[in-house]
Amino acid sequence: MALGIGFVFPGQGSQSVGMGKALYDAHSSLKSVYDEASTVLGYDVAELCFTGPAERLNLTEFTQPALLVSSVAAWKLFEPVGIKPVAVAGHSLGEYSAMVAAGGVSFRDAVGLVQKRGRYMSEAVAPGTGLVAALLGLNAEVVKEVCRMASSVGVVAAANFNSPGQVVIAGERAAVERAIELAKAQGCKKAIPLPVSVPVHTPLMQQAADRLAKDLATVRWSDLSAPLVNNAEAKAISRAGEIQASLVRQLPSSVLWEDTVQTMGSMGVTTFVEIGPGTVLTGLIRRILPEAKLLNVNDPKSLDATLKAVS
Repeated sequence: MALGIGFVFPGQGSQSVGMGKALYDAHSSLKSVYDEASTVLGYDVAELCFTGPAERLNLTEFTQPALLVSSVAAWKLFEPVGIKPVAVAGHSLGEYSAMVAAGGVSFRDAVGLVQKRGRYMSEAVAPGTGLVAALLGLNAEVVKEVCRMASSVGVVAAANFNSPGQVVIAGERAAVERAIELAKAQGCKKAIPLPVSVPVHTPLMQQAADRLAKDLATVRWSDLSAPLVNNAEAKAISRAGEIQASLVRQLPSSVLWEDTVQTMGSMGVTTFVEIGPGTVLTGLIRRILPEAKLLNVNDPKSLDATLKAVS
């Protein structure tokens, strides 16, 4: 049995029409996962994941449950191997998938929570008023300073510290556009507007966080079977009492993904398994810890390869 394994779960930006279909078609046991989620959501989530349309799938209220269900379905196929990870983590929404995998919350409750999370986030800002962009080629401190200078125009903050030289900023459109101008003057190689409908992980999400806190308090949480390295502080948590507060803090705070991966490495993780759609996190981890072994579970071929690699 392989040692030093950590599980990571993707967040928004990893979704695509057709995600999870190959695993679903190959494993009839997954029908019950999608059916349970559809009962909670009030619509056919398998149809949304497999056939779209993309315009609907990319709206945060639909993206979040779709990614959670796709990731947990992939996890269900990997779970019988019985690997106890050193640690787990998820990028933003992916924290909820990680919580399910680590036994912190039931799948059913998680589906309902992320549906509300998506709704509250989209209702926190007027449509079209926010902007999200990735800045390439600047260090974290320069990006923070650029956001501070641009905040005279409106709200803008570093939303995701993803990997060395890749920081995502988000906020009110005019302020983000000003921050991009300032970043380019500081030597930013590229600024890429992202197809994210809401400026998440900025102070604009405080209202959504306050609403979500009430829902988190109604759900039964359990101690985790493996520590989760959280987004808000990049520290390991495992007690049920810590989870709610961490998930509330996460929404208006930056995702410290680079620090999260470094923390997992310092805890002894040498092999990272990205479970769920896409390979976004794999690409980021490769830049953060070049020596790490990287595996995926997102289709039958990657599932088989990963099962062979860890057995």
